[in-house]
Amino acid sequence: MFGPIRGEWEALWNGWWAPEPPHHAPVFVLTHHAHEPIEMEGGTTFHFVTGGFDAAYVQASEAAGDAGIHIAGGASTVRQAFPAGVIYEITLDIAPVLLGSGERMFDGSDSFGFEPVEALHSPLATHIRYRRVS
Repeated sequence: MFGPIRGEWEALWNGWWAPEPPHHAPVFVLTHHAHEPIEMEGGTTFHFVTGGFDAAYVQASEAAGDAGIHIAGGASTVRQAFPAGVIYEITLDIAPVLLGSGERMFDGSDSFGFEPVEALHSPLATHIRYRRVS
């Protein structure tokens, strides 16, 4: 989600964002390649975590305090977050674009355990928000 880099970091890359990303909060990027934090305008600092999902979640929890945490990413990130039991709501964004391949988001899950609570749609995408069933 930070950028297209697959391997060592490019020296001048600062992410997809303009000087002021929309997050306005600390962001913890899962990566296999260490990088110093990148401070951006508006209160966003990208922190690069090489210790896996659990380490990133601990750091995000400490930074968030009593506020909520948003987990963004691809199928691999979601597959790590589900068994950790830290997802209470999930939004699936579905676009009518055939990409040709990809990762299966729910592989390894015994059951979904969520119910739909909202669906928004347009000609370009459908967004379905699910909430964990208690």
